[in-house]
Amino acid sequence: MYGDIKLFAGSSTPELAARVAEYLGIPLEQVDLIEFPNENLFVRLHRSVRGQDVYIIQTTSRPVHRNLMELLIMLQTVRLDSAARITAVVPYLCYARSDKKDQPRVPITARLVADMIQVAGADRYITFDLHAGQIQGFFSIPGDVLTAFHLLRDYVRTLIPSLHRPVVVSVDLGFAKKARNFAEALGLPIAFVEKRRLMDGSDTEVLSVVGDVEGRDVILVDDEVDTAGSVTKAYRAVKQHGARDVYLAFVHPVFSDPAVERLRALDLKRIITTDTVPIPAEKRAQLGDRLVVLTIAEMLGEVIRRVHEGRSVGALFNE
Repeated sequence: MYGDIKLFAGSSTPELAARVAEYLGIPLEQVDLIEFPNENLFVRLHRSVRGQDVYIIQTTSRPVHRNLMELLIMLQTVRLDSAARITAVVPYLCYARSDKKDQPRVPITARLVADMIQVAGADRYITFDLHAGQIQGFFSIPGDVLTAFHLLRDYVRTLIPSLHRPVVVSVDLGFAKKARNFAEALGLPIAFVEKRRLMDGSDTEVLSVVGDVEGRDVILVDDEVDTAGSVTKAYRAVKQHGARDVYLAFVHPVFSDPAVERLRALDLKRIITTDTVPIPAEKRAQLGDRLVVLTIAEMLGEVIRRVHEGRSVGALFNE
């Protein structure tokens, strides 16, 4: 039905895209990405993709608006070149926290982003660990919402024999269901940090820990770390309730300032994350050997292959 896989990399994730291409055994397609002095972007393909099955890998982390516009322009470029099918591969989707009208006179920006991706030319999308499940409903095109918690689970499983009475702790109640599934997959008990967001939405106040962490090694889990404010409060809460060593596992290392400084100040034994968002070398260096970055490249490459061949993606995860 479609031609060959044609894989493009935006400027936000060149290393991840190169790993995916290596897994698939195909080259990355060449493209000129030019930014003019007025900050307008220009895209030019080196070769035609007419009739081909095109995948554009571009995460929409910082700089958010440049990366988002670059993705949209690349989507339109391959659409105008008559690609047979176009898939937007967005490991980290920006504005995912703006997913509902939770106060008067505010936008639902996640819906806007979904609309723009579709209008720009995407026929499908692939992304990882959305902040809220309802964001899938913002797209009217088919897609695959993957989870990198399979990778985190497998890594944490190798640590369990050396841990003392380990327990999985959700950083907040909003992540409770996913944390429970994570704990169940590892055969570990679960606890929760209860927190309440202040009225102005600018900060959170930790209230209590629900569950037993006293004398136990704790594995804190969340979907992303932005400024690390919630993680810092959760760490302090479990320590106040008698936790021993604390490990941190999450998917998206957004690391807005002052996240790295906050994480450095905590006595975390491991900071386990993935490469859905590239971590600058200077931030990696500040976190040192405690930082473990697991790559999604092989998982993503296999999903792309299965989508191209029309095979089940769920079967990859025994679903």
